[in-house]
Amino acid sequence: MFRSTVHAERLRFTQAPQTAVHFPGTGTRESTSHSHRTHLPDPVTPGQEYQDVTVAYYLATRLTREPEASDPAP
Repeated sequence: MFRSTVHAERLRFTQAPQTAVHFPGTGTRESTSHSHRTHLPDPVTPGQEYQDVTVAYYLATRLTREPEASDPAP
């Protein structure tokens, strides 16, 4: 599990961010990720300034079974 919180007094995006979460490797997984935003819409508007922004991000993953010998290597 990973959890992080960031805060910015002022924040401006020059372009819309592109985000992705990947879990490399073998084995079946259960995964989840989400964020809680304060004063930051989803999606953001490039060029607009946002003030007093807080983002709390949560990510968790776990293997649901052991990789099998026939599973390809990462």
